[in-house]
Amino acid sequence: MEDQHKEELIENQNDQERETLFTRIRNLLGDLLAGENGRRILTIGGVILLVITVIFAIRAFYPEARGVQASLPLFSEQSGEEDSGNNQADQQGILEMPSFVEDQAVLSKGIHRAAVIHTTIPTRSRVDVLTYIVEQGDSLFAIAETFGLKPETVLWGNFDTLADNPHTLQPGQELNILPVNGTYHEWRDGENLPKVASYYGVDPLEIIQYPGNKIDIYDFDLDNPSFEIGQMLIIPGGERELVDYGPPAITRDNPAIAATYGPGHCGTIYTGNVGVGVFIWPTTERWVVGYDYNPGANHPAIDIAGSIENPVWASDNGVVVYAGWSNYGYGNLIVVDHGTGWQTLYAHLNSTSVGCGQSVNQGQRIGGLGSTGNSSGAHLHFEMIYVGTKVNPWNFLQ
Repeated sequence: MEDQHKEELIENQNDQERETLFTRIRNLLGDLLAGENGRRILTIGGVILLVITVIFAIRAFYPEARGVQASLPLFSEQSGEEDSGNNQADQQGILEMPSFVEDQAVLSKGIHRAAVIHTTIPTRSRVDVLTYIVEQGDSLFAIAETFGLKPETVLWGNFDTLADNPHTLQPGQELNILPVNGTYHEWRDGENLPKVASYYGVDPLEIIQYPGNKIDIYDFDLDNPSFEIGQMLIIPGGERELVDYGPPAITRDNPAIAATYGPGHCGTIYTGNVGVGVFIWPTTERWVVGYDYNPGANHPAIDIAGSIENPVWASDNGVVVYAGWSNYGYGNLIVVDHGTGWQTLYAHLNSTSVGCGQSVNQGQRIGGLGSTGNSSGAHLHFEMIYVGTKVNPWNFLQ
């Protein structure tokens, strides 16, 4: 009993000592966490706990990142090459660099940029004159559109070939194709550059500085240019009046004018039908083939489609003042004077059904559609002239 009592005393004493120790620790923590120091300790502890949580989260979501160890490869001093033999075995604690293997699962998470083996070079503007061979079926407008030019630029660049007349275009001809809209000038003896520039409506510097003319602007005398006779100059943006390839308007009381057209001219005519001022379509078709009305391209007419010998009718009442072959490229031609300041012109006819001085009525057949003269296919070249001015037929035909 006495021994048991001693053991109880010792156990009670130990309990008291433990309680005293716990009390001291609790009091110490209470003192530390109290006030400003306590808040700092709690903040630091929270940050440490957050970092530990993030580390465990990364390892949980990316298991491939665990246990990866690598080191730089070893190179022999003698050869400078990697030693894959005993050298690595002698180095304790150094692992071999793992070989690179594409992980498709990882790669699929990114955006890939494919390698481009071609170098993109910006398109450069053309500055030199090209040569184009006219093919069957070509027209002035189609050629101009192909090269991004205005039709008149094609005419201005080829006066010696086309003479400002789009109907002189023929297969096999060589045309100059300018690099920009403008004119093409042949330098002549005694010419003055400022006057040449003024004629085309441009500044002399635009001619000098254009790279296609290959002029050294630092060694150039404006008053005494060193151009060779016959040298061709590109006049960017230049314009000039087109030469009217057609004859003047014919009236029934001026046969001298009609004589300039060719052998189909008529004498003086004093009487005949007078038009009503209303104009009908002169043939069966009502659509254009080839050239439309474009005075800027020296084509003040419409080329109406049709087949050989389709009927051609008088657009209004009048008198025939020209009937026959034309020296102006019109082929077989009929001109009707309507007596009210109006004339109508029918060109490239395959045949004629009326003669000089004959009165015609609106809708009367005067010929057959054809492709004579400067023509690349069957059509009716139709012009309307009012008081000497060639107007747009689209505005008057009904």
